[in-house]
Amino acid sequence: MTSPIYQISNLKQIYGERTVLDIDRLDIAPGEILGLVGPSGAGKSTLLRLLNFLESPTTGQIAFQNQPPNGSVPIAVRRQVTTVFQRPVLLRASVRANVAYGLGLRGERASSRVDEMLARVGLDKLANAPATKLSGGEMQRVALARALVVEPKVLLLDEPSANLDPYNVGLIEEIVAQNNRERGTTVVVVTHNVFQAKRLAQRVGLMLGGRLIEIAETKQFFDSPTDPRTAAFVRGEMVY
Repeated sequence: MTSPIYQISNLKQIYGERTVLDIDRLDIAPGEILGLVGPSGAGKSTLLRLLNFLESPTTGQIAFQNQPPNGSVPIAVRRQVTTVFQRPVLLRASVRANVAYGLGLRGERASSRVDEMLARVGLDKLANAPATKLSGGEMQRVALARALVVEPKVLLLDEPSANLDPYNVGLIEEIVAQNNRERGTTVVVVTHNVFQAKRLAQRVGLMLGGRLIEIAETKQFFDSPTDPRTAAFVRGEMVY
């Protein structure tokens, strides 16, 4: 059996007197697409920050590729994980320069990879355009291309298509799914859109109040959830 790429145990993240995450156990398999759904304030984005080593948990641990944390996370490990946020932060430079940025930080000059990635996200004709002058959907595709061109083991997506038109939503989902199929990239996607989770993920988990209420294969999660709160959520009822 393949070992999980992430092993989370007894995890708590506490800010002041507020516990924003409290997860007993969560294993994430290499090469899977895991969807995390739930209302705002459920702790989903905080979990992504921990998975990207941007924060350390208050208690508990996150083991990555069977390596438990031991002090600061090495840069070589951090570079295996990339995140695309809901509101992409782009350089005041060309589309090409933005996509090549991560490669440059790694000391790599792989113009062919940049060109291939631009074509894959449908931005090859805008390679020399100022990235900050693009539409919202185009900017999000630049951010996704910048994340994928470095060939990460893990791609973390925080509401990657919120407020985008259906065309760009479809493009982003297909790019993510294709990369997962071809490279086996592990994907964790946080989304308020249950339909997106149903389309994209192989497993889906519901988070409420910092806790992981239920996690199951996508069909079971939507068709026969075991927790009444999950059943209410997938029916579109408000859950607090």
